[in-house]
Amino acid sequence: MSSVIAATRFSVLDRSRTREGRTNAQALRDTVRMARELEQLGYHRFWVSEHHGVPGVAGSAPTVLAAAVAAATERIRVGTGGVMLPNHQPLVVAEQFGVLESLFPGRIDMGLGRSVGFTDGVRRALGRDKDVADDFAAQLDELLGWFRGTSPTGVHARPAEGLTVPPFVLAMGEGATIAARAGLPMVIGDLRDRDRMRRGIDHYRTGFRPSPWAREPYVVISGTIAVSGTPEEARRLLIPEAWSMAYSRTHGTFPPLPPAERVEALTMTGKERGFYESGLTGHIAGTEEQVAHELETVLKETGAQEVLVTTSGYDREALLDSYRRLARVIAD
Repeated sequence: MSSVIAATRFSVLDRSRTREGRTNAQALRDTVRMARELEQLGYHRFWVSEHHGVPGVAGSAPTVLAAAVAAATERIRVGTGGVMLPNHQPLVVAEQFGVLESLFPGRIDMGLGRSVGFTDGVRRALGRDKDVADDFAAQLDELLGWFRGTSPTGVHARPAEGLTVPPFVLAMGEGATIAARAGLPMVIGDLRDRDRMRRGIDHYRTGFRPSPWAREPYVVISGTIAVSGTPEEARRLLIPEAWSMAYSRTHGTFPPLPPAERVEALTMTGKERGFYESGLTGHIAGTEEQVAHELETVLKETGAQEVLVTTSGYDREALLDSYRRLARVIAD
């Protein structure tokens, strides 16, 4: 095995993607089952996401789902990728993670993002405006203060105060600057735009200030990785997500994942076809040997300490097989 791959941690973010003909409940149970399987395969972390009002995603309450995942597993670290801090009061987020850390000590991660609701309707329902994300740095500082007992309010976050829950910043755009100034580990995507990713990482490392949470920069790169017996099979795993993304770009709503064969039979408009083909490119996909080579290249380019795999697929067995094959790449 490549020494650079051997030195890298590999983790997974599962978005609890819904599938055509299946319920939201099944999507959430699939996530919990996936976590158990990935723990057995030796992955380092398993994270869940936060989306509101999205037909294609069942995971709307990440700390609740993280509790279910942690209860169903024994060793793998469990966290969020992420809790969207502008949607919540920092005190409540601290309390939720304090409860998680108290129940599952030493296993909980606190991945934090700055996105707000996907549509105007969702933002109104959450009581948030688009510009609330501009206060992310202050919200982050307030959240970390609850764990350290430094809130000027005189209020104490129970049971969070005094606990150490590793925080990560999901860095898109300004996120790299915020992560660097706060001295926090950074998760940056995606693998499809390597130049932008490298610029963000360089900016983060240059501006990093050591903190009680991290003495040195820690970079997690995230993106889609698909491994199969042939390049064609690996590409086929990507088809449902590529179509759902294309549909969302042309219709304004993100749908459940369709089976690949239905997508292949569709007649697409030129605009849909363009988004769809774009959605199939730039990922790390192929046989175990091809993926190992590509991983070695990107890890040398970025110097990342960890890879967070974010692959979604309609065929859950094929997705699990991809993770099994990737585990072999990591272990070989």
